[in-house]
Amino acid sequence: MAHLTSPDATLHASWLEAFLEFGGAHIDGAGLEGWAPEDLKDPGVFERLVGTLINDAKPETVRKPGYVPCTYLWIVEGTTVLGSLAIRHHLNEFLLNEGGHIGYSVRPSARRRGHAAKALADALPVARALGIERVLLTCDEDNSGSRATIEKNGGRYEDTRNGKRRYWIGVGKTGGPAR
Repeated sequence: MAHLTSPDATLHASWLEAFLEFGGAHIDGAGLEGWAPEDLKDPGVFERLVGTLINDAKPETVRKPGYVPCTYLWIVEGTTVLGSLAIRHHLNEFLLNEGGHIGYSVRPSARRRGHAAKALADALPVARALGIERVLLTCDEDNSGSRATIEKNGGRYEDTRNGKRRYWIGVGKTGGPAR
């Protein structure tokens, strides 16, 4: 069964296989901005990426303007990396309108098996533990798979901005998601 786990350098080979499946497309929730794809094949560079992803959850970490603290998690089954998920600790203007609190991607060969829905369900208690009471999720207007994933987890549609559908899921202070 797939589960969320912290980024782990020992999963380099599987992570790289998953990364290559995306064929250069943007990978939501991966935290790869500023990392050259070719460099990530090097185990040393990959270890630095893992350290950077883990440290990004710390409020004191220096980050680029416009970026907020973020907890990165990988969707893993056994030793196979199936995808990535990011929980942004708070919203800035861009995230409020287009990005949301949580972004995720599942590698193409593992899609349509419920991995994204389970990962999102597993991420909601993590968001609650971070002090987030209402989680904003967004997806492209034409992304029916992500739309179904969000709605399956109790997402309530609010509106569409700049081609992004915006959904809220209440996770409250205790207990499961408020629906």
